[in-house]
Amino acid sequence: MTATVEEQFEEVVAHDRRIEPRDWMPEAYRKTMVRQIAQHAHSEIIGMQPEGAWIARAPSLRRKAILLAKVQDEAGHGLYLYSAAETLGVDRGDLTNRLITGAQKYSSIFNYPTLSFADVGVIGWLVDGAAICNQVPLCRSSYGPYARAMVRICKEESFHQRQGYELLLTMMRGSEGQREMVQDATNRWWWPSLMMFGPPDADSPNTAQSMRWRIKRHTNDELRQRFVDMTVPQAAALGVALPDPALRWNAERGANDFGQPDWDEFKRVVGGDGPCNAQRIAHRRAAQENGAWVREAALAHAAKHPRFAPFSAPNQPDSGRPKVQSGGGLA
Repeated sequence: MTATVEEQFEEVVAHDRRIEPRDWMPEAYRKTMVRQIAQHAHSEIIGMQPEGAWIARAPSLRRKAILLAKVQDEAGHGLYLYSAAETLGVDRGDLTNRLITGAQKYSSIFNYPTLSFADVGVIGWLVDGAAICNQVPLCRSSYGPYARAMVRICKEESFHQRQGYELLLTMMRGSEGQREMVQDATNRWWWPSLMMFGPPDADSPNTAQSMRWRIKRHTNDELRQRFVDMTVPQAAALGVALPDPALRWNAERGANDFGQPDWDEFKRVVGGDGPCNAQRIAHRRAAQENGAWVREAALAHAAKHPRFAPFSAPNQPDSGRPKVQSGGGLA
């Protein structure tokens, strides 16, 4: 008996093979991938802002160059991910509109301010460290374009974490004021970093299905535990205290016990009521509006010289993008 397309899809996922853009997929799977990849892409683009604000104020030419390169990498990650999302039949212009209108979310952590240059190092250490814990398993995600994009992204995120940690080590060897800056930044970024993994498993409506589809390989709480266990010895080597009185080694579990973030705060920030939500979106909206002439010029050039344009303008009949099949696959 010939297997149905649904059965073929389930078999591919069950055997840890990849779903590719032209394969049939359930509409719910396609929507889940669009949501996850778009949120990830938005996070990379919005995530340029907190550190980008320090490029001109970095204390040396070397630190400026390092930070500029990192912010450039984050822009590249966003572009990889928007490209991966487009293989699912969506348009990145539409995704950007969803971001600036609040229809799609991004990581809550980027709604916190960077108050000192030590924040740049702590973001590299904690935020990129949390990203690595979360994203390395995504290199084995069931959707091929997403998994392949994650390979390069994770390599670069690992480098970013080492850059941040090196900055903090340098500051901790400096003056008492510099050491206080590092501790203050650690205090402010620790709990938002734990929130990066999403709500507790009991309150995460999408985790179970994403695990069944092999989109995710670990639950939010599993990844949060892995991050804490990875970070505790790094903090000890650095000489900073993690701001959690409940943090202690549990020999019976072979892991660290730790307190819970303020999940009410998490919901407020995700819902748009964080310290910098309005500012982040306003900057992204301004960039979109101020860059309109560049997009128009590029489309005009492509119309005159089509051999230089692999795709025509978005939403045109002959755009070259895959078309969504009924049921969620791509033609």
